[in-house]
Amino acid sequence: MQNKPYIVIMAGGIGSRFWPYSRNKRPKQFLDILGTGRTLLQMTYDRFVKLSDKSLFYVVTFKKYYNIVREQLPDVPANQILTEPLRRNTATCVAYASYRIFQKDPDAKLIITPADHLIIQEGNFYSAMDMALQAAEQDEKLITLGIRPNRPETGYGYIQYISNHGNPVKKVKTFTEKPNIKLAMTFLESGDFVWNSGIFIWKAKSIIKAFEKYMPDVAEAFEEGFAHYGKPDEEEYTKKAYSLVKNISIDYGIMEKADEVYTVLGEFGWSDLGSWLSLHETRVKDDLGNVVDANAVLFDTKNCFIRVSPEKLVVIEGLDNFLVTESDNVLLICKLNGDKKFREFVTEAKKKGEDYV
Repeated sequence: MQNKPYIVIMAGGIGSRFWPYSRNKRPKQFLDILGTGRTLLQMTYDRFVKLSDKSLFYVVTFKKYYNIVREQLPDVPANQILTEPLRRNTATCVAYASYRIFQKDPDAKLIITPADHLIIQEGNFYSAMDMALQAAEQDEKLITLGIRPNRPETGYGYIQYISNHGNPVKKVKTFTEKPNIKLAMTFLESGDFVWNSGIFIWKAKSIIKAFEKYMPDVAEAFEEGFAHYGKPDEEEYTKKAYSLVKNISIDYGIMEKADEVYTVLGEFGWSDLGSWLSLHETRVKDDLGNVVDANAVLFDTKNCFIRVSPEKLVVIEGLDNFLVTESDNVLLICKLNGDKKFREFVTEAKKKGEDYV
């Protein structure tokens, strides 16, 4: 038996808001978005390997990305790359990994993390994680890392906590998923709301108890899997299990309903890197707020993100708050903060041909 946590990396998304760089064949978690020489998935692994052993990593990904995960994370045991036959959102992803690990180690503690986040101040992050792991020792406690907001962001979930001075582990009062701008401003002004980082810490038995209580259909599907996990028919069984459950996030399915939800507040330079706009915020800018990753000549242009192959000279005049990017066979020019339109862009591009998405 070991005391180190199991690390579950959720790596099945398609990253449509990073199109056209992120494509169906190789979504953003498998790309070197930050120009560090490591992909976002590899950077996530590097961050968490300091907290645990290589043998305790699990990656949950869409079945067609299995080989990419093997190639990018050769130290993760092959049988701990869990493949999803269908995309069923984070509740199903968490359930599959949690039941699979619980069968092997009923006393397991889990850290669940997305594959594509940026964390700049790792020392502060490890301190928060240490507090969260200690708090998760208590049965039934479900812990999430909360990020102090610095703007009224409508793309994140918000957690309202009960203030108990001196204790860094706060009881959660409410969860609100992606509010409108007016509500986000109210949350920011109130001072007792934090962003939900999407990083969760709990005992396997605590989250399983929550699934049994709040998502009994999911609990039943994955508990039946105990007879199949690690066996030749595991893939066949998960195909059946995934077809039985609905598409819902862990936030809606459990965190909004459960009683024993707590948050550990952290300030560690976090971004979910969910869009070109969020990447723009993390990058070095010129005096006019432009991120220029191109051989470019700019006139009267500000607050833009320009990412074009250095083989071309790009000349831009009169743009404010625009994204200009090319990737393979697609050139995209749109509002930098227009990431809500990206599903529409991708849908229309797909009509022109699968090669474009």
